[in-house]
Amino acid sequence: MIPLALVMTAGGLVLLVAGGEVLLRGAVGLAIRSNLSPLLVGLTVVATATSLPELMVTVTAGLGGVPDIGVGNIVGSNIANILLILGLTGMISPIPTQPRQVWRDGSFMLAATAMFIVLALLGEINFIHGCLMLASLVCYIWISYRGEAGNVQDIDLESLERSGRAPCSIKVAFCLLLVGVAGLVAGSELLVRGAVEIARAAGVSETVIGLTLVAFGTSLPELATAAVAGLRGHAEVALGNVLGSNILNILLILGVLALLTPIQVAAEVRRFDMWVLAAVTVAALPMLLIGGKFGRFKGASFLLLYCAFVLYQFYPGHAAN
Repeated sequence: MIPLALVMTAGGLVLLVAGGEVLLRGAVGLAIRSNLSPLLVGLTVVATATSLPELMVTVTAGLGGVPDIGVGNIVGSNIANILLILGLTGMISPIPTQPRQVWRDGSFMLAATAMFIVLALLGEINFIHGCLMLASLVCYIWISYRGEAGNVQDIDLESLERSGRAPCSIKVAFCLLLVGVAGLVAGSELLVRGAVEIARAAGVSETVIGLTLVAFGTSLPELATAAVAGLRGHAEVALGNVLGSNILNILLILGVLALLTPIQVAAEVRRFDMWVLAAVTVAALPMLLIGGKFGRFKGASFLLLYCAFVLYQFYPGHAAN
C-alpha cells in the first residue's frame, strides 16, 4: 500500500499547487475586470486564494474523521512559514523590514496564535469560537485596509495582466476559478487519503504527518513565491506573505472548520507543538525588527531550527514525551 499512498500523496500535492495557481490567476482576473482596488485585492482575494490549499486540506481532514491531520497542518504550516520560508528567503536575499508593518501584522499574528493556544487548552474549538475567529479576521482586514489606504504599495495588476498571468475576460477568469477549486478539492482529498495511509504504514501518528508532510506540501505555493521574490530582489514580499498567511491559517481556516464541526486538538500538539509555534512566533518579531534587515545569518538559524523540529517529530521517544 505504501507505493500507492505515495502516488496519491504526490498527486495530491501536484493538484494542490496547480489548482492554487490556476485559482489565483482566476481570482486576480476577476478582481481586475471588476475594477476592485489593488490594495483590497491583495488583502482579500490574493491572500485568501493562496491560503486555499491549507483550507481545503484542513476541512477535508476534519470532515473526513481525521482532524489531527488538519490541525497538524495548520500548526506545521505556520511553523514552516516562519522558520522555513523566512529562513530560505533570508538566505537568498536579506529581507528589508518595515517596523510599522511588522508591528501591525506581527501583533495580529501573536494575538491569533494566543487565541488558538487558549482555545486548544479549553479542550475543544466549537462553533462560537469559529465565529469569534472569523470576526477577528474581518477586523484585521479592515484595520489593514484603513492603515494602508494612505500609504498604498499596490499589487501591480497591470503587469500581471501584461505578463499573461491574468485572464483577458471575466468568463475566462470565472472558468479558471472553477478549475482551480476543482483541483484543490481533488488534490486535498488525495493528499489526506495518502497521508493517512503513510501514517498507518509507517507507524507514526496522523498529527506528525500533518505537521510535516502535509504542512510542507500545502506551504509549497508560499515557498515558491518567496524563493522567486528573493531571487528577483523583492524579498519583502515573502515577509508580508508569511505574516498574512499565519493570521489567515488560524483565523480563517480553523474558524471555518469550527463552524462545520467541533475541533479536538491532539494531546501531543497541546503538549509540545503549539508551544513551539508560540516560541517561534514570539522570537520572529524581534529578529525582524532588530537591525532593519533579516539577513543570511538569521535565515540560516531559522532553517536549522526547522530541520531540528521536523527531525524531532520522527524521534522514537517523541510521542511518549
